[in-house]
Amino acid sequence: QVELVESGGGSVETGGSLRLSCAASEYISCLAWFRQAPGKEREGVASIDSGVRTSYADSVKGRFTISTDNTKKILYLQMNSLKPEDSAMYYCVAGTYCASFRTSEYDYWGQGVQVTVSS
Repeated sequence: QVELVESGGGSVETGGSLRLSCAASEYISCLAWFRQAPGKEREGVASIDSGVRTSYADSVKGRFTISTDNTKKILYLQMNSLKPEDSAMYYCVAGTYCASFRTSEYDYWGQGVQVTVSS
């Protein structure tokens, strides 16, 4: 059982930046961030496989960067040029393979952190 604990959420104005962090209790090859806004489905934001291969949702490309530390057990999401539509609960998730952003492919989920972007 992999435990995931997120931190770093908060409130910013449009155009601002936030960095989310997630501590995993053990190494697992695929780490990702998902988000869910009120009334909307949960969606994949970014993933990183083995600390190297990254994938991003089109809506965040060029603004968000996913990375890990050297242990590959701390996951980051640097979010720049934030927009109100980025407001959501952000979840750190983990699985064996980063094949897609299908929620069913990820076995472990954190509790989530709130990100609010005001206009």
